Amino acid sequence: MSLPTNTLLSIVVPLYNEEDNVVLLTQKIHESLTEYNYQIIYIDDFSTDNTRNVVKKMDDGKVHLIELKKNYGQSLALAAGIDYAEGDYIITMDGDLQNDPSDIPQMLEFAQTDEYDLITGIRQKRKDSLVKKIPSKIANFLVRRVTKLDIKDNGCALKVFTKDIAKGLNLYGEMHRFITLLAHLEGAQIKQVPVKHHARHAGVSKYGLERVFKVVADMMLLLFIRKYFQRPIHLFGILGVLLIILGTLIEVYLLIVKFGFGQDIGTRPLLIFGMMFILGGIQLFTIGIVMELLIRTYYESQQKRPYRIKKISIGDQKTA
Repeated sequence: MSLPTNTLLSIVVPLYNEEDNVVLLTQKIHESLTEYNYQIIYIDDFSTDNTRNVVKKMDDGKVHLIELKKNYGQSLALAAGIDYAEGDYIITMDGDLQNDPSDIPQMLEFAQTDEYDLITGIRQKRKDSLVKKIPSKIANFLVRRVTKLDIKDNGCALKVFTKDIAKGLNLYGEMHRFITLLAHLEGAQIKQVPVKHHARHAGVSKYGLERVFKVVADMMLLLFIRKYFQRPIHLFGILGVLLIILGTLIEVYLLIVKFGFGQDIGTRPLLIFGMMFILGGIQLFTIGIVMELLIRTYYESQQKRPYRIKKISIGDQKTA
């Protein structure tokens, strides 16, 4: 079943130092989507090479170039492209030619016929080094164990979103690694499909072993967001109350020892521990209240995007 002729696709691709890949990537997208109405949105994340000029020199009317004012990272580059996208379906992919645009039509077919909100790829026969594979396996394992969401390849950048799900994603930091999980938390119906994977055509990978620690830290943050983001008092308040109760019980015990049995308690470490528990509990409870107020402010304030755009071009013509 083909898409209606008026259906627009938005292919969102963050770029950072991909001057040797972007022309070939554009050609492959055109070859794969000849029967579709689409726009290609490249987000230049303040590349230090000639990526911006290469994109402009293509003078392609289907290519929209968003130039960011500084290097914000892949998550905010994706957010900028998704915010700009006008398509009924929004497709994300990497700019290093490891994703294959020829997989997009099949993914679109699933999105339309089976009414899924997100079609995500499972990279077959990955052409990556262990430096990239190990953090990816850790992230996939953590997501499955902690969230019970059985996603086999969270790191695959090739995804097809419905417009409403993509626009509802709140990407920041380095949350692009868990974009499938974020969509799941927004209520998306998700399907996984096998996709091709190629070795990097040119340039060097931007990933290193330090990504393992970032994956774990981001996973802990997502856990907090998933359970306590809307009501942080449920976490900090309960912990605070438990510490206050524990500290109070210790101090009551020591008072009984002193006045009931006449023992000296002034030099006992337990006295200090009891006071620390009480003070720590009060601090945690106070943090919970402050975070509740911050969350209220977050929801009630005007939305402000965490990135700044330098200019936008279509083909070689500047539009903003």
